[in-house]
Amino acid sequence: MLNKKSIDDIHVKGKKVLCRCDFNVPLKDGKITDENRLVAALPTIKKLIADGGKVILCSHLGKPKGEPKPELSLAPVAVRLSELLGQEVKFAADNEVVGPNAKAAVAAMKDGDVILLENTRYRAEETKNGETFSKELASLCEIFVNDAFGTAHRAHCSNVGVSALADTAAVGYLMQKEIDFLGNAVENPVRPFVAILGGAKVADKLNVISNLLEKCDTLIIGGGMAFTFLKAKGYEVGKSLVDDEKVSYCKEMMEKAEKMGKTLMLPVDTVVAADFPNPIDAPIEVETVPSDAIPADKEGLDIGEETAKMYADAVKSAKTVVWNGPMGVFENPILAKGTLAVATALAETDATTIIGGGDSAAAVNQMGLGDRMSHISTGGGASLEFLEGKELPGVAAATDR
Repeated sequence: MLNKKSIDDIHVKGKKVLCRCDFNVPLKDGKITDENRLVAALPTIKKLIADGGKVILCSHLGKPKGEPKPELSLAPVAVRLSELLGQEVKFAADNEVVGPNAKAAVAAMKDGDVILLENTRYRAEETKNGETFSKELASLCEIFVNDAFGTAHRAHCSNVGVSALADTAAVGYLMQKEIDFLGNAVENPVRPFVAILGGAKVADKLNVISNLLEKCDTLIIGGGMAFTFLKAKGYEVGKSLVDDEKVSYCKEMMEKAEKMGKTLMLPVDTVVAADFPNPIDAPIEVETVPSDAIPADKEGLDIGEETAKMYADAVKSAKTVVWNGPMGVFENPILAKGTLAVATALAETDATTIIGGGDSAAAVNQMGLGDRMSHISTGGGASLEFLEGKELPGVAAATDR
């Protein structure tokens, strides 16, 4: 799964290249409000242009559920991409995606030209990996390049269906980076390997916990999921978030860690309040208590200072760190200290530091520490499934080296 043809292994001069990108950007009144995903796609697009390919870009945007929705058109993306690339990105406005405009535009392409197709999810078959739409997409190109890691855990026409029909299916630079960092961190880490898991629910990360316990040397648990573990230890957790059905699972995981000689770290102190803040960033009165003495009328909302120091120390001696999920309600400045402490420890270490998308990526970027991490994954769901040890259809479909 980790040894795929990349765009450095293929020759695209004079050839039509369909490149699946992740242009699923937030729009407000037809304007792009965050263009990180466009900027992230530029190295792959520029390489294909420089090598003389005829570059046909495609992506989904939002959830139009198989019908044209003008507010989810990729037209604004074509405009902004033209500015970022310094050359025209011709937009093929076809509600059926591969329609007369797309076909005519592709037929007229010269080497180095770029066109962008309409939102692939305008077609109902896209998310079902339907054969007809896969064939239509494949009919436009000789080479397929997948650079959309955010959808790699789904088998759709524009990432998996078309791969099987194109002569060559390679991965772009973004995908390659995800495979190199996430894939190798889990399969072949430089040790000591520390994994940090946070976020709200144990249920969301059952397989991740189990898989990482087998791969890492130390597993650190924080966030809302910690309270189910604390309850499994027989502690009083007050009104804290608990996944009651998963208490015995947490017990099993703690026993598994002990049997395997792995370190599983849980909070030793907890920041508690009478209630969850409402709104989420509202001022709130908090106190710090030992994790085995949470008052019955309080709920835990962040790791305490001692825990933060203990977790930061564990990171200092690591050579590889993977982090997925915040340590507390980081959207509230009063409850963001635990997450900030972990993020700072990662920023200051020489280890390879990998942030597994989603909330943890939002947290490190919000704290201005994003550029000090080795790698921030572009796919929340896809990176979680990678950490679970699952095969990702979008990666598996690419041609092996």
